[in-house]
Amino acid sequence: MMDDLRRIERTAEMNDTKISAKGVQVFYGDTHAIKDVDVQIGDKTVTAFIGPSGCGKSTFLRCLNRMNDTIDICRVQGSITMDGQDIYDPRVDPVQLRAKVGMVFQKPNPFPKSIYDNVAYGPKIHGLAQTKADMDVIVEASLRRAAIWNEVKDRLDAPGTGLSGGQQQRLCIARAVATAPEVLLMDEPCSALDPIATAQIEELIDELRQQFSVVIVTHSMQQAARVSQKTAFFHLGNLVEFNDTDQIFTNPQDPRTESYITGRIG
Repeated sequence: MMDDLRRIERTAEMNDTKISAKGVQVFYGDTHAIKDVDVQIGDKTVTAFIGPSGCGKSTFLRCLNRMNDTIDICRVQGSITMDGQDIYDPRVDPVQLRAKVGMVFQKPNPFPKSIYDNVAYGPKIHGLAQTKADMDVIVEASLRRAAIWNEVKDRLDAPGTGLSGGQQQRLCIARAVATAPEVLLMDEPCSALDPIATAQIEELIDELRQQFSVVIVTHSMQQAARVSQKTAFFHLGNLVEFNDTDQIFTNPQDPRTESYITGRIG
């Protein structure tokens, strides 16, 4: 009976896991940047990566959509699967993978195109719209998901670069969700924004997790506590601790986690 129960629990856990990383190592030339990381990232959950600057959290994030492939001296070892499929399998097209694993960067980086064309760019490349009417639907839905439609609906032909910083970041989120991804990676998405824009993005992250698995790198522990359900603490390339966010912040198991949270290291 107990064995059956454990099997059911394991199956449920596997069904809730979107991305599974095992024994992941990352090298930049001779530099060992990430050391033997194991982590399970849940579906429709916000997972926060925290830790001091240079601890490897952004490097590991970029492993999840193979962005490190673009760096010649970088090599990744270990296993990373999404829905059970090895994303580093030679048969996996990184371009197609990045349509399923969208990314939002630290600094808002809209293309030097209209607001409409910024959002339409990904769907156009991936052939997601057959007609202009189809594209109109995708663009509107993406801008609504990014909570910016009402602010830009009357000026879709205006350049995306003309928006405020917070609006530009929401436009970049709209661009990322326009290819109908399953996972959204966010690398310090609020670090260049003022407190009001930050609050809007945090509210948006909470809404986005209804549809996506969201992984956010943040230098703000308060932000991690506010927006995430799971938190991973990285230090010197190691994943020190991974647990429910409440547990990490109120009852960390590793003394290094406690030292970071209380400000003694970092």
